[in-house]
Amino acid sequence: MAELVEIADADDPRLADYRDLRDVELRKHLEAEHGLFLAEGEKVVRRAVLGGYTPRSFLMAPRWLDGLADVLDRSDAPCYVLSEALAEEVTGFHVHRGALASLERRPLPSLDEVLDGARSVLVLEDIVDHTNVGAILRSGAALGFDAVLLAPRCADPLYRRAIKVAMGAVFSMPWTRLPDWYDALPELSGRGFTTVALTLAPDAVPVEEAVAGLDKVALVLGSEGHGLSQRWEQTSDRRAIIPMAAGIDSLNVAAATAVACYVTARR
Repeated sequence: MAELVEIADADDPRLADYRDLRDVELRKHLEAEHGLFLAEGEKVVRRAVLGGYTPRSFLMAPRWLDGLADVLDRSDAPCYVLSEALAEEVTGFHVHRGALASLERRPLPSLDEVLDGARSVLVLEDIVDHTNVGAILRSGAALGFDAVLLAPRCADPLYRRAIKVAMGAVFSMPWTRLPDWYDALPELSGRGFTTVALTLAPDAVPVEEAVAGLDKVALVLGSEGHGLSQRWEQTSDRRAIIPMAAGIDSLNVAAATAVACYVTARR
């Protein structure tokens, strides 16, 4: 059972994992250096622990203890209890979802592990916005996709903002980073997947047509600004577009992913 530790000083060294959460670069450095990530909110904390991640500690105001009592009962990590005002002073923002947890990262699974038995996967190239990555993971999980593969420069799915937007889907959806960017799509084709790139290329066909009748599909999504690289666009097996109206040429990458996942799941 977690030990409840009352904290009255914002400078208490035991709270180091939770400091300066608004400073993105600082958090990236700290999380990479110490192999940790943060989960925010009762549902997300619970899903992280149930997903097999080991808590380092919890931080919450007294009124939120009952809601996570079952999680605290099964953990040996300390639970730092402090007022909401003090929690805001420590973290730099209002912890309106009631609880935070610092958890240990796990080694990323191999491509073989993630693709074992998979028929529908998402492949992300250089999507750098944490909100978009979280939303894509949530859409993929909700619409029955089996895995997500990220190019090396994609945003971290275990960054706090990504986890929050994904509503914990990052803990249930298998994902990993691609070991090779240059030949990633040909490798997936060699594994039996038809790679379908979402792009405005001249030869792109409606996504319904591109995925019709396929067994194993890999939907390929590009960066928020420039879309897919020329390399990935050209090495994809097919190119697809979501037809637009009213003079709009495309959707935000997270919205486009949700639409494409919905269509693909019903192929």
